[in-house]
Amino acid sequence: MRDTQRVDKVLSNLGIGTRKEIKRLVKEGAVKVDGVVVTDSGMHINPKDSLIEVSGELLKYREFIYLMLNKPQGVVSATYDSTLRTVIDILPDEYKSFGLFPVGRLDIDTEGLLVLTNNGQLAHELLSPKKHVPKRYYAIVEGIVDERDREAFREGVVLDDGYKTLPAELFIIKSSGFSEIETVIYEGKFHQIKRMFKAVGKKVKYLKRIEMGKLKLDEALRPGECRELTNEEVLLLKAVETVN
Repeated sequence: MRDTQRVDKVLSNLGIGTRKEIKRLVKEGAVKVDGVVVTDSGMHINPKDSLIEVSGELLKYREFIYLMLNKPQGVVSATYDSTLRTVIDILPDEYKSFGLFPVGRLDIDTEGLLVLTNNGQLAHELLSPKKHVPKRYYAIVEGIVDERDREAFREGVVLDDGYKTLPAELFIIKSSGFSEIETVIYEGKFHQIKRMFKAVGKKVKYLKRIEMGKLKLDEALRPGECRELTNEEVLLLKAVETVN
């Protein structure tokens, strides 16, 4: 029984619908496993070895879904919000039945790489404070960013609540009235990068996450667009599981 799952859970993982909708499909005789009509949505099957059909369509079983989203500004990193649009709201309809959730969060006015999945264990690994998964951001900062700021980030910055951040890397692309930088942080405190720059007397005007772990944002994705991760990209994400 170790590798078996309920039919309704398998079909839910495949994005067929809610448990209630799947129960109706089973009642209508629309679900077959290995050519046999399923009469009980709670029946256990091995999804990896079984031929599953719904309304005559043969399904390919996928336990987990992994999406890369280029999150636009004005959208919150949540599965539900009573007033604001969420990252789930802007996904193509084909992905809305999979029970996806964002791995971590980006502020409402921050753009860039956001992973969505239904793999809770992997999400836990990526977000675990013990893992110190690196996250790289591109930012436009009001004020001249210089070597003193780089050193402050390297030492760790004391935020407005007295918390001292872990050491971070700061790369200066352009230093002027509006500086362009990239920074790598190893934790995810609330508004962390904005607060770090505030602590050194500067203001972030634009922020975009471009990497998480070894996974890089696909620059071909326009804000609001998403795609499934390749097998190689999924392996890059899973590599954090072996990092202490």
